[in-house]
Amino acid sequence: MEPELEKKPVIRSRKASLYFTLPIISWALYDFANTIFSSNINTIFFPFYIQEAIGNNEVLDQIASTFISYANAAASLFLVLFSPLYGVMIDRSGKKKKYMIPFTLIAVVSTFLMGVFGNWNSGSTWGGLPVSLGLVIIFFIIAKFFYHSSLVFYDAMIGDIGKKEDLPLISGFGVAVGYIGTLLGLAVYPLVGKSGNEDAFIPTAILFLLFSLPLFFLYKDPETSRPAQKQSFFSGYKEIFHTFKEMKSYKNIFTFMIAYFFLNDAISTTIAMMAVYAGTVVGFSSGAFILLYLVSTISSIIGSFIFGYITRAKGARKSIIYVAVLLLVALAAAVLAQDPLWFWAAGSMFGVALGSMWVTSRTFIVQLTPEEKRGQFFGLFAFSGKVSSIIGPLIYGSITLIFADLGTIASRMALGSLMILTLIGLIIVVRMKEETS
Repeated sequence: MEPELEKKPVIRSRKASLYFTLPIISWALYDFANTIFSSNINTIFFPFYIQEAIGNNEVLDQIASTFISYANAAASLFLVLFSPLYGVMIDRSGKKKKYMIPFTLIAVVSTFLMGVFGNWNSGSTWGGLPVSLGLVIIFFIIAKFFYHSSLVFYDAMIGDIGKKEDLPLISGFGVAVGYIGTLLGLAVYPLVGKSGNEDAFIPTAILFLLFSLPLFFLYKDPETSRPAQKQSFFSGYKEIFHTFKEMKSYKNIFTFMIAYFFLNDAISTTIAMMAVYAGTVVGFSSGAFILLYLVSTISSIIGSFIFGYITRAKGARKSIIYVAVLLLVALAAAVLAQDPLWFWAAGSMFGVALGSMWVTSRTFIVQLTPEEKRGQFFGLFAFSGKVSSIIGPLIYGSITLIFADLGTIASRMALGSLMILTLIGLIIVVRMKEETS
């Protein structure tokens, strides 16, 4: 018993120090940085800006929802075309940071330009809409495209910074730190003055850049013995096609990719539409929604840490099942919400599900994929996620457009469609063999 007792403090010390190495801290801070962008631009201030610019009654509120949905779908369309190739680039070169930095910088500059044109009152119109509004939407699409492009390389870095058995904890730590970034990002809210929500865009760009810098300078790509392959960017489609031909050898990975398609569809669409839904359906003011989002973010932080340990104890597949069930309940509560209290409960549950889905799915991908093809599969999972990010917003936006005359019922129907997608994803994961976890 004596030797065993002596070992325990060492184990605890190693676990505690796991999070405090420069590679892991810098990696987690990038999650901190990009979550500021995701929450401020994708979830809060861009939807509020569009709603402010277009919607001033129940019907126009639904049209504003359509604009937001279609802008998100457009960004995802470009990601569908290119994200699989990013994974091939990783496997060919072993380089991640080399590509992530310029993609991040383009996203930062585009976000900055959203602020510039959001505050530009030219008086010119195109198609009945202000030219400045059109330019903000265009730069939103560019910013979102390059933001998500950078994440393919960022997510693949996790296999370089820790041991396989520690990856659930590292992943949970990164997601939790990321959602702490949401809290800092919301500090720009007091800057949103009478001129509108566009005042949040430039400060968000600055914060995104500032907290990306540690990873730019402190992370180093691991040494690789892979020979340099001078091939064209688009030749990567041949390798992807070859991988699909070997689908039987990677059955579990492709099965989860299908499940992830449906689960991510529900999550990404909810993220994009929750601000407008809370305002137009439940009656939240922008200030009340910010408070709700804070509570949801705290739930995400707690859920991310907890599910890091659940994933290590129960396995990634079972943990994904738990998260999908929670997501289904959260969506049901939001669809049926008759007063703000229901939506507070839904937002808290969705916060836990959102943070935990990134923790569990990222770990599951590493567990399922062979190291020599890991970059390619991260690219394919990004591809799966972005195809779903087209389908979900298109479904949501089309429902709100077709049934706009029904007012808020249209939005409830649109959100209800996401429950069906979640249920399909859940069934697929449940039917996966236990040996995959």
